[in-house]
Amino acid sequence: MTIYENYLLDLGVLIKEMALDAKKTATDCQTDFAIGYMAGFHRVVSLMQQQAEAFGIPLEKLELNGIDPDTDLV
Repeated sequence: MTIYENYLLDLGVLIKEMALDAKKTATDCQTDFAIGYMAGFHRVVSLMQQQAEAFGIPLEKLELNGIDPDTDLV
C-alpha cells in the first residue's frame, strides 16, 4: 500500500469511529451542540462515501463500509 492509501484508510477508521461516538453522545444528551456535531459527521461521511464512489474506490478500502449516514447519523 502507498502512503496515501494508508492515510485514507486511517482517516476513514478515525472518522467512522468519531462519527459513531458523536451519534452516541447526541442520543445520550440531546444538546444542540451534540446534535450539530453529529450532523457535521453526517456531512463528512456522506461526502467521503460519495467521492469514493465517484473515483471507484470501494468503501472497504477506506473503512467507511458498514455505516449509512442517513440512518446511523441522524
